Amino acid sequence: MPNQIVFLINSLDGGGAERVVSVLLNRFVKETTCYVILVENTITYTLDSRIKIIHLNQPSYQNSVIKLLKLPWLAFRLASIIRTYHFTSVVSFLYRSNYMNVLSKFFSSHRAIISERIAPSSMYYDSSLTSKINRMLIRYCYQRADVIVPVSQAIQYDLKEHFNIRTYQSVIYNPSSLNTMEQEMQEHDKKSFITVGSLTLRKNQALIIQAFAKFSDNSKLYILGKGEKESFLKQLVTTLHLEKKVIFLDFDSHTAPYLLRASIFVFASQSEGFPNVILEALSCGLPVISTDCLSGPREILAPQTDYTYQMDEGIEEAEFGILVPVNDTEAMQKAMQKLLDDENLCKHYRAQALKRAQDFAIEPILGQWRDVLEGKHTCVA
Repeated sequence: MPNQIVFLINSLDGGGAERVVSVLLNRFVKETTCYVILVENTITYTLDSRIKIIHLNQPSYQNSVIKLLKLPWLAFRLASIIRTYHFTSVVSFLYRSNYMNVLSKFFSSHRAIISERIAPSSMYYDSSLTSKINRMLIRYCYQRADVIVPVSQAIQYDLKEHFNIRTYQSVIYNPSSLNTMEQEMQEHDKKSFITVGSLTLRKNQALIIQAFAKFSDNSKLYILGKGEKESFLKQLVTTLHLEKKVIFLDFDSHTAPYLLRASIFVFASQSEGFPNVILEALSCGLPVISTDCLSGPREILAPQTDYTYQMDEGIEEAEFGILVPVNDTEAMQKAMQKLLDDENLCKHYRAQALKRAQDFAIEPILGQWRDVLEGKHTCVA
């Protein structure tokens, strides 16, 4: 192990990348000195007291253009920190931190390792100024990183095929942060669905609500998360007269108690990297229904299939869960109804869930990160 590990991320507020950083730091601090550099001073996840925190104390700007314009100054500040602490390498997560990490190499000499958490072509596909700038920065910065760690094979493919990135890439999946035996703690409610994630347009909880509205039985839908679309989603629930059947649970970094009370996990995201919440649901023995979005769900639920393929109709009973097309309310409803009606299929997917969750045990994944941090460049894709 290196004598120190340095992670850079926008914040440690609720989110998948933020959870992974907290999990990795809390494990690596048992072996070596760990630092985390935060662009914004927000921490939701619990960190070991031995982890050293460095704040850049930037406000949380809503305007994406302002964030991008501040990059040169932030890169200069980051380089100053790197020189002061004699950091030899920095691992960054999320776009803004990745840009800062690479740009700071103009002012310092360190190894820039960037972790790509979502396929860029699924994020910056339109003709807006923000998308154009981000596409330019990805092509410029990522080519100059020392190592890229995509969180899925589809992201690795996306960077090569759509951005012509030829920097060395080592795919490392997210670890499951839950104990796979926790599902034995209590019985599942046979009539409840749960979805977990930030309440944003991309996560598309509206599709789940609309699909759920077609059920006339006494089933429940639990929505765990917070975000900018909360008011919109609650108004949709009111409009559809579902106030007694849809329960909003706000954000909680400890998802297991909620997952363990539900019977089926549903996920409707329009784009992803490698969704932690699916791993958490599998670890709790839940049958999973997910959109076949780019990327992650197919690699988790149908690992023997082509990870570049995306379905556009029907439902797919995959090896470890059910996949449906993105933005297809009817297919989502059919998949939800199928699991409600077929207890044998539910039992099958519960067993498969626990089996698949073991593939994301933290120790092997920590070993893959150690290889990257030590410069071994062992490809794990």
